[in-house]
Amino acid sequence: MRLVSEERIREWTKVGAWGQDTLYDLLSRHADTKPDATALVDAPNRPDLGLGPAVRQTWAEVRDAVDRLAAGLAAEGIGKDDIVVVQLPNISELVWVILAAARLGAIVSPVAVQYREHELRTILDVLEPKAFITVDRFGSFDHLTLARALQRGSGSLRHVIAVAGESSSPGVPTLRELMAGSAAPPAARPDANDIVTVCWTSGTEAEPKGVPRSHNEWIAIGWATVDGCRIEDRSAILNPFPMINMAGIGGMILPWLLTGSKFALHHPLDLKVFLRQIAEEKIRYTVVPPTLLNILLQQEAILQQADLSSLDAVGSGSAPLAPSMVRSYQERYGIYVVNIFGSNEGVALTSGPGEFPDPEERAQYFPRFGAGGFTWRSRVSNWIQTRLIDPTSGEEITEPGVPGELCIRGATVFSGYFRRPELTRAALDEEGFLHTGDLFSIEGEPDRLDRYLFRGRCKELIVRGGRKISPEEIENLILEHPKVAEVAVLGYPDPLQGEKVCAAVVLKSGQELELEELNRFLQEREIARYKLPERLMLVSALPRNPVGKIVKREIRARLAGAE
Repeated sequence: MRLVSEERIREWTKVGAWGQDTLYDLLSRHADTKPDATALVDAPNRPDLGLGPAVRQTWAEVRDAVDRLAAGLAAEGIGKDDIVVVQLPNISELVWVILAAARLGAIVSPVAVQYREHELRTILDVLEPKAFITVDRFGSFDHLTLARALQRGSGSLRHVIAVAGESSSPGVPTLRELMAGSAAPPAARPDANDIVTVCWTSGTEAEPKGVPRSHNEWIAIGWATVDGCRIEDRSAILNPFPMINMAGIGGMILPWLLTGSKFALHHPLDLKVFLRQIAEEKIRYTVVPPTLLNILLQQEAILQQADLSSLDAVGSGSAPLAPSMVRSYQERYGIYVVNIFGSNEGVALTSGPGEFPDPEERAQYFPRFGAGGFTWRSRVSNWIQTRLIDPTSGEEITEPGVPGELCIRGATVFSGYFRRPELTRAALDEEGFLHTGDLFSIEGEPDRLDRYLFRGRCKELIVRGGRKISPEEIENLILEHPKVAEVAVLGYPDPLQGEKVCAAVVLKSGQELELEELNRFLQEREIARYKLPERLMLVSALPRNPVGKIVKREIRARLAGAE
C-alpha cells in the first residue's frame, strides 16, 4: 500500500534522502557483514515481569527469528498490505514483528500497552486489521482476554496471537508456535515507498489519528537521531520508550538499524535496572524524560553510585529543558543532553553538541533546519524545509522574536493520515507543508538568525509525562456522565509530569460530584489510566467568547489563582 506520490518520490530520491532499502534490508545487511556481533538484548528483569526468558541475539539470530516469524505469519495468510496490530511492551518479539511485517510487505500498527477497549475498538474500526498480536498478561491486566473480546466484535480480525508468558488458550496460537516451522517466507520484495507502519497520535480531535509511514520516511527521519546524538556502529543504545511511535521507532529502532549498533530494551521504567543496563551493556546513548533528569540531579548519591562512564549522550524532550540541568550533566559527568523536538508526522529538530556546543544554548534552542543559508551536522537539515506562519494572518514570519506556527515539508514528513482525508487536508497545505500546531520564534545574532525557540502550542493538546492527550476525547466521555451539563478539559503545569489533566465541570441542577466518582466512571469506559483527570474544578458556567467558544485560558488563570 502506498500513499506517497510519485512527485515526492522523485524529489527526495534525487537529493539522496530516499532510496531502495527497506527496514528488512538494513537488518539483513548487518546480518551478512557481522553475523556474530551482539544486536538485540532484552532487559534482565524480563522474567520477573512474567514475560518469559530474556533474549540476547546476534545479528544473524535476529534475522533468523524475523524470517521464521515472517514465514509463520505468511502461513496464516498474512501478506502484502495486510494490517497487524501489535500490543506489546519493549521485548524482542516487538522488534521481530515490526521487521517481519517489513519482510512481508505487511503493515504493523503498534499500540500502547495502556490502551484498553475504548481506544482499541476505535483503532480496529479504522484499520480493519487481519491479526492482533498481544502479550497474554502484563502486570495485572489480562490482555489476551481483551484481544479475544475485540476479535468477537470485529469483522476483519481473523487471528489473535499470544506472546511472552504464552499460557495456552484454545484457538490462540503463540508466536513461538508460528516460528516453529521451517518454511521460507515469500520471496516477493516490498517497495521502500510502501507503508510499513501506522502509528497513533492524539490531537485536538476526539479520536486518535493513524499516521502511516513508509520505509523511506522512517529511514530519513532516523538519521536525525543518528547525527544529532552521535550514534555510531560501535555504540550501544538503551531504549526505555515504548516502541509504538516516533520516539521509540524513529528515535531508537531506526538508529539501531542504520548504524548496526547494539540495541538494549527496557520497559516499564525501573531506575535500578535501567542504571544496571547502562553499566553492563556499556550504553553510549539512551533517552530520559526531563523530569527524571532533573530528579537524578537532586539525588546525587544515585548518580555517584552508578557507572555512567560509557554514556556519551542522552536524548530528551517533550517538555522544556532546564539550561542548568543540561550544563550540569555535561560538566559533572561528560554527558551531552540532546534536545529533541519531534512528532509522528515527521518533525525532526535535534539540538545536539554538533549544533550547539554550549549546553545552555542547546537546552533552549533548536537549529533552524531547512531555513536555507545555514550548514548543520545533521543530513536531515538538507532534506526538509521549514518556515513560521502567523496563525491569524497566514503570512510568513521572517523577523526574530515573533511567535509563529512551525510548518515543515520534506523527506521526513508523512503523506497524510490513514483513511482520514479531512484531517489530512487540515494538516498539510497545498505546498505539502505540515502545520504542526506548535509555536516557535526565530532567534540568533542579527547577522545569523540560525535558531528556533519553542514558545508553546497552538492547539489545546495536553502532554502528560510525554504522552499526548486529546482534551476533546475526555470531554466527550465526561459528557456521558448523568450529572454533567458541560465540561472543559485542559492541562495545567506540573513540575514532574510537565502537565496534568483538569476537568472543569458544570453540573446539572442539584447534583454533586467528586473526582473519585468521575474517574471511576471514566475507567468503566476502559480508557488508559494516564488520561484520567487529577483535578476536578466545579464551576457555575464555562467562560466563553462572543461566538460561544470556551476560553480555556481563563480557566487556567482560575486554576493558577486557586493554588
